[in-house]
Amino acid sequence: MSTIKELYAYRQMIFSLVKKDLRGRYKGSVLGFLWTFINPLFQLIVYTIVFSKILRNDIPRYYLYLFVALIPWIFFSSSITVGAASIISQKDLVKKIYFPRMVIPISYVTSCFVNMLLCFIVIFAVIIVTGAGVNFLALLTLPVIMIVEYIFALGMAMIASAVTVYFRDLEHILGIVAMAWMYLTPVVYSKKIVPDRYLPLFNLNPMTHIIDCYRTVLYEKQVPDLTALLWAAGLGVFFLVFGAFVFNKLQRHFAEEL
Repeated sequence: MSTIKELYAYRQMIFSLVKKDLRGRYKGSVLGFLWTFINPLFQLIVYTIVFSKILRNDIPRYYLYLFVALIPWIFFSSSITVGAASIISQKDLVKKIYFPRMVIPISYVTSCFVNMLLCFIVIFAVIIVTGAGVNFLALLTLPVIMIVEYIFALGMAMIASAVTVYFRDLEHILGIVAMAWMYLTPVVYSKKIVPDRYLPLFNLNPMTHIIDCYRTVLYEKQVPDLTALLWAAGLGVFFLVFGAFVFNKLQRHFAEEL
């Protein structure tokens, strides 16, 4: 409870770091903030060509099927891979002044989350332009899905950012883990093609349920089975609490390690 109160007291610092990250992300580039939309669009084009033209599948409107899963995945992946180095990247700040160190991973994950919300503008534009349509009742569940993913991503980012201070190789290891994790999550393919004997393993993955829920709302235009999301929510809360515990234990010696 004291940690929550302290973080609330430093909420303005979190907002400032989020704004700084969003403004500085593409500072100096010609296209600037447009890269927020260009990066996922190029990934969408590449994956669509590979999985609908080369490795063919029979999924209608595959571009939309992929896009509504790819954007949330990019948010999650960025939160744990690039977020792992968030403490190290702010080492000068950590050494000079006192503030709850947890502010740093929170601000970074929140920045990635805002970036995802901006990319959802493109998703809805694609839905409108292609005439795919939406279910407004189903859309009401979208904030719940986003919050569940945010909580899970934040918990993972706290653990990753704290451990990376002591074990710098983790930042590079997580890049490989994230790539493998993506292919163990039905982002570019349908869970229907997963053999039955492997389904229990896939269902242990909280991102499987989160991605399924995004697709159910935005692609299938139906209200998702939120009981399936409860597993992801439960794991998300567990990792958030565990991540905060690990972070608090390790942050005591950040200044010396940095």
